[in-house]
Amino acid sequence: MSNTIRIAAALLIDPQGRTLLVRKRGTQAFMQPGGKIDAGESPAQALVRELHEELGLRVDPDAAVHLGRFSAPAANEPGFEVQAELFRVDCAEAVAPAAEIEEVIWLSAEEATALDLAPLTRDLILPLWRDGLNAPR
Repeated sequence: MSNTIRIAAALLIDPQGRTLLVRKRGTQAFMQPGGKIDAGESPAQALVRELHEELGLRVDPDAAVHLGRFSAPAANEPGFEVQAELFRVDCAEAVAPAAEIEEVIWLSAEEATALDLAPLTRDLILPLWRDGLNAPR
């Protein structure tokens, strides 16, 4: 059995340039919205399904920009590694926590955070977002 969990994750950016983090019920760590890729599903299809289930968002898979594959220790499954296909999704809609999501928070790039963050979010995704995605275009 593989100890790798394959997920699709969204770097969801609002018109103010903030990114959305979510916390699942019964857990402490905030992370990108998204979830496991089902058999026969493309990462973009999984992303669209998960964003709808978790946040009520309807996302056009063609509007999700693939940023790459990132791996880190899983936040909620000890001994597992999460391998994320990361997509940037620009979102001007309101989001509402649904399914297993207990809390959502919009984080601005300059905001230092005392939040408990999943390793993937803390070590890879937020630095990428802060360094690259907010650079002047």
